[in-house]
Amino acid sequence: MTTIETTADLYRRVADTFTDRVDAVPADRWDASSPCDGWTTRDVLSHVVDSQKQMVGVVGLSVPDGPPVTTDPVAAWRHTRDAVQAILDDPAKATLEYDGHFGRTDLASTFRTFYCFDLVVHGWDIARAAGLGETIPDQDLDLLDEVIAQLGDAIHSDGVCGPALEVSPDADRQTRLLALLGRRA
Repeated sequence: MTTIETTADLYRRVADTFTDRVDAVPADRWDASSPCDGWTTRDVLSHVVDSQKQMVGVVGLSVPDGPPVTTDPVAAWRHTRDAVQAILDDPAKATLEYDGHFGRTDLASTFRTFYCFDLVVHGWDIARAAGLGETIPDQDLDLLDEVIAQLGDAIHSDGVCGPALEVSPDADRQTRLLALLGRRA
């Protein structure tokens, strides 16, 4: 019997990996250049925090004010993560519906795909910028595969991911997937 990971559990798992990376960023690397053109490590984290806050706002919810990324990036992320996790743990909130880019959907479905995907990809961006270990767990590579297939060409829309990059035919799975997302591993 196969057990399907709930959206709340998926978010918890990928957010834990993301948190480990955020916690490990040396103080002098928050302003280092990231793989996201023109963004620092701090900018990547600010994007993640802001986009998650904006997403819950689409269904009329909010993340309470917390520490700013500018002065305490680790606390800002932990605060946002905990607030989003509480929302996803509450079925009445997680199933709130809205009209998205691909039609009617709910908050949990959007977090299950795009925002968990975002944590994996931007976790790698932060690791790269901070000089940390960059290995993406196989289970998370599976998630990237699924979301890339689901989004199709929309993955390369303005503001999502850059154009796919070419890699050698013998490149490993992580390198190939990151290249599909416009990142050179």
